[in-house]
Parts: sequence; C-alpha cells; structure tokens
Amino acid sequence: MTPAVLGLHIGGSKTHAVRSDDSGEGTGVEITEASANLSSVGHQGADAVLRRIASSVGTGVEAVCAGAAGADTPASRAVLSALLTEHFPGAKIDVVHDTRIVLAAAGLDAGAVVVAGTGSVAWGRNADGREARSGGYGYLLGDEGGAYSVVRDAVRESLREYYAGLEPGTLVQSLMAATASVDALQLMDSFYAKPEPDHWAGLAPLVLELAAEGDPAALRIQAEAAHHLAALARQVLGELGLELPLVMAGSLLVNHNGLSSAVARKVALEDPSSIRILTQPPVHGAVELARQLILP
Repeated sequence: MTPAVLGLHIGGSKTHAVRSDDSGEGTGVEITEASANLSSVGHQGADAVLRRIASSVGTGVEAVCAGAAGADTPASRAVLSALLTEHFPGAKIDVVHDTRIVLAAAGLDAGAVVVAGTGSVAWGRNADGREARSGGYGYLLGDEGGAYSVVRDAVRESLREYYAGLEPGTLVQSLMAATASVDALQLMDSFYAKPEPDHWAGLAPLVLELAAEGDPAALRIQAEAAHHLAALARQVLGELGLELPLVMAGSLLVNHNGLSSAVARKVALEDPSSIRILTQPPVHGAVELARQLILP
C-alpha cells in the first residue's frame, strides 16, 4: 500500500487540504477550510483550523507539506511546522512558501511563478537550485496587482470621481451597490472600518468583469495590476537568468483572461503564448512535495 500523504495550501483567505493514498492522481480526502495563515489569524486561529483538518483527514498520514502564503522566515516556518507536528505526530513535515507548490503543481523543478490571489508575489528557481523572490510583502507594504490592491484602487476611483464633482461611473456604482454605500465617503469609511484584505479581496472579480466589458475605469485598474504583476515576474526572471517557463497562478490570473493576457504580453511580448496558466489547484503541488519526503 502506498503511504498516505497530505498537501496543504494555506492562502490568505482559505486553506485547501488534500490527502492522497496513492502515487497517481487519486485522492482520499479533499477539504476546504478557513485560512490557517499565521499572519492573518494568529497562532490560536491556525491551530484550530489545523486541528479540524487533522480530524477530517484521519490517521496514518506519513508526510505533510504545507505551502503557506507569508511563510517567509525560518521563524514563521518553524512555528507552522511545530503546529503540524502536533496535529500529525510521527509524520515528516515540510513548510514552504506557497509559490514553491505552484511550481510543483505545474510539474516543474525549475522555472518562475507569479501569483495573484488576495496578494501578489513572484518566485523562481533555476536548475542549480538558486532562488529569487519579488513582492509578497503583505497589504501594508506591497501586494500590488493582487485582489485587495485592485479593490483599493476601485475605492480610490470612487473618491476621485466624487471630489471631481463627477457622477459615479459604472464601476463606482457597482462597488457602492455591492457594499451598500450611499456615496464614496461612506465607502471610504467602510474601507477604514474593516480593512482586512480578505474582506475586500472578494470584490476584485467585480472590477475585472467590468474591465472585460470595456468599462474605462476598470480597464485602467486592470492595466495597473498587470503592470505590477509583470514587473514582479520580470525581476525574478532577470535575477535568475531564466528563460521561460513562467507559470501564472492565483484566482485573479487563473479566472480572468483579460488580466492574465495583459501580464503575458508585458512579460513576453514576442511570444506570450509561451507563458502558461496553472491548470490544477496548487495544493496538488504540495501533495507531490509531501510524497517526495518519503521516497526511498
């Protein structure tokens, strides 16, 4: 019998877990839970989520790999490793940044990834094992091009129109309707009253769908997001001297062709088709890395 392994993708908004009991594509248990991101929910919150996951996936897990957003320092990885060791005693544990599992999910050992989910980050590794990273500093210091940033730009657009004495455009009207705001000032108050990134990130599809319909304000915001995401990818590729492949992942790039196409054009103008979009959830990369922990 093939040993059971567990892959975890711990994002800013949710945790995706897959237990695999074979060496192929089949999975035993698949769970979507609340985020276990330490920087978002703290030690106690992460512990509670991981406890529920451990209860759901059952016993017999021999290896766990967690790809976690924000797992940037040895200290943060050590804390998460300790929690996983507590909930999966006896299992081999590995904690990596979530960009690493994207590369594995794409079936690559070397390459670069750019991720746009709640936040944004790019990371890569060349054939010699050297790594490079750009972005992923969190919503206070960066994450340009991510979902929170896109919505923040839309809120700024509402204020620009308000103070210019303009009637709210389609984007601003839609945003105010989605937030039950009577005007831009109430929208701004709401933004400051509940600034958590995952609360606002869910409105990013509204902005990008309006961009797909040709709304000028939404198109400007999409173009700005594409500019930032492409810059992250180019920095990593430049530092490592990598030729493509570049893998695009995260809900904004996977689900919104206008944004992903704009990023591809900015990174590889001559042949944007050579850039791929991740076709399966990143958690499957964590499953593969967990499986490698117990290979003979």
